[in-house]
Amino acid sequence: MVDLAYLAFLENILTDNRKEKFLKVLENRTNHFTVAIEDVFQMHNASAVMRSCEIFGIQELNVIEERYGKSIDKEIAMGAQKWVDINAFDSVSGCIASLKSKGYQIIATTPHDNDCLLEDFDISKPSALFFGTERDGLSEEILQQADGFLKIPMVGFTESLNISVSAAIILQNLSTRLRHSDINWHLSEEVILEKRLAWAKNSIKDIKRIEARYFEDIEAKK
Repeated sequence: MVDLAYLAFLENILTDNRKEKFLKVLENRTNHFTVAIEDVFQMHNASAVMRSCEIFGIQELNVIEERYGKSIDKEIAMGAQKWVDINAFDSVSGCIASLKSKGYQIIATTPHDNDCLLEDFDISKPSALFFGTERDGLSEEILQQADGFLKIPMVGFTESLNISVSAAIILQNLSTRLRHSDINWHLSEEVILEKRLAWAKNSIKDIKRIEARYFEDIEAKK
């Protein structure tokens, strides 16, 4: 449960414009879709995917780091890491198990002929969209455990897109369709409060000192 008194204390430090921006952005945030990226070799691509998640309202990004274990490139993410939740996994099996426990179907994005085209994809089910490496695509482990497959229609000679471009195209399409649907895709009130608290903390300089002072005052009043 979120400490509402603490949230009010922190938000009182913020400007009204910043608080209004938080509420406006949270109105369009969703956990109905989530994104998972597997062992992306070029971290600027992983950072760009994070940025697309933030822009198109996807609250969580799952990162599988079995081989490379690099950190997000903050310059490419352009601050998105402050607003998107990153769940890190050291194995494919751990990531898939976690997502399935949350009720997500596993959707592999691939360019195969028998895959579902983007415009035909059923948005009604909570879905985890998996994107693979630039060089090798998704691993066989993910392909075997996938509940469905999704591809972007292409009419040129090139058979695949850069992962960051693919993610942007897919997320723009699916998030737009979702917001215009009757599906209950919004964040819960509890999650909204959690994000308001986290975002307030991310917005305040010297937050550790301010936080320590707040709780010292609380203890002193007991």
